[in-house]
Amino acid sequence: MVIRTQGLSFSFGNQQVVKSLSLEVPAGSIYGFLGPNGAGKTTTIKMLLNLLQASEGSIQIFEKDLQTNRIEILKQIGSLIEQPAIYQHLTGKENLMNRAMLLQVSEERVNDMLNLVQLTSAAGKRAGQYSLGMKQRLGIALALLDDPKLLILDEPTNGLDPNGIIEIRELMMRIVKEGKTVFVSSHLLSEVEKMATHVGIINHGKMMFQGTITDLQNISQPHIYIETDNSVDAANLLKRNQIDIAEVEANHLLVPFLSTQQMGTINTLLVQNGITVYTINKQYKDLEKLFLDITKSN
Repeated sequence: MVIRTQGLSFSFGNQQVVKSLSLEVPAGSIYGFLGPNGAGKTTTIKMLLNLLQASEGSIQIFEKDLQTNRIEILKQIGSLIEQPAIYQHLTGKENLMNRAMLLQVSEERVNDMLNLVQLTSAAGKRAGQYSLGMKQRLGIALALLDDPKLLILDEPTNGLDPNGIIEIRELMMRIVKEGKTVFVSSHLLSEVEKMATHVGIINHGKMMFQGTITDLQNISQPHIYIETDNSVDAANLLKRNQIDIAEVEANHLLVPFLSTQQMGTINTLLVQNGITVYTINKQYKDLEKLFLDITKSN
């Protein structure tokens, strides 16, 4: 585990915002840290970066205790908390060169980072003229400049248009292919579903779920998704035949999945009664619905 916490807690005065949190982030993963606003995501990230001191519990990063190995560990972490700290009047490359001098990193590394985040063609352009997506990518390049093993990103797609979101998602997937680990907090559940290998869901400071995307899907009851020429008639027919209906929409209906034999029986029943079946398949809830179920039930 690149990150492992046990009993991690934090309070602002009398208000406990993180409650006995246990994180397990595997090496080489994209770990999506999910939760509604005010759930404790940013507070947790600040404790991981030693910007806040935990009230209780322990933090291990790279299998070493953060408190006793702080400098050694933080040297191997790159981070971006919401908005990148860039100089608007400098070009993209000048921003990186400025940081490179402090870190004693070569210009070759700067050029490599510009290439990685696909800003080589805009390297001579002032950062103040960059789009939001370009600024976020520059911020990630700054975080990666010292070749960290772990990248921690807090809401990196905040305020981005769809193209910017896609750019950041693809960048994170490229970074992981280079052997790094990415820990990313987000409230854009559909985006996390597209890129994350592992997920942690936090609500009111408590961990509600932790595991792989597949684990998350498997905790829900799968459904049979049926698209027909008449959802209402199809639903009424199934009800008359003692088949439970989970959801009826204008263009589809959902039936709780029991077996593949049941799915075949439903298909035959609909067709024999003159209802055209366009699509029928087994389907899991998407991450957003699962998230709502988990946070509402706790």
